[in-house]
Amino acid sequence: MDIKFAIVTCSDTRTIEQDEAGSALVGLIEGAGWRVVSHVVVCDDARAISDAIRAATDELDADIVLTCGGTGLSARDVTPEATAVVCERDVPGIAEAIRAYSLAKTRRAMLSRARCMQRLVRGSDGSFTGRLALVINFPGSTKAARECWEAVSDQLEHAMKMSAGGGH
Repeated sequence: MDIKFAIVTCSDTRTIEQDEAGSALVGLIEGAGWRVVSHVVVCDDARAISDAIRAATDELDADIVLTCGGTGLSARDVTPEATAVVCERDVPGIAEAIRAYSLAKTRRAMLSRARCMQRLVRGSDGSFTGRLALVINFPGSTKAARECWEAVSDQLEHAMKMSAGGGH
């Protein structure tokens, strides 16, 4: 199954050249045989993050958007809220699975506020296209992003089939 990914790194301090976590995800996605249609870095600003998610799904036709960073406890960590602004349906099991997997590696995983949600993709006129995209918040560190990928990557193809109306 061809799955198109977009990576949105949320950081006030990194450029695309310095984005090791996002670059690692590009390698993991391509290594799994899927495509990366976009990899951008935006500042830790809710509107910038929401706009990047919206553009990835509605303009670039990404099936899955992986955000990197902005999931912690600082005041500038607004990625979960920005995700909720542009997504309609919670998919809590994925975020829970990531936290459970990560907790086995570090107790700090409990401090993550990361979410996973589905977005109803819209066309240029703003109407629902019938397509659902998945948005998953990953942490910003390279090690943690790799671990989160390990936690969920084997379920993403099935998630996309289900999102497209496929049965179990």
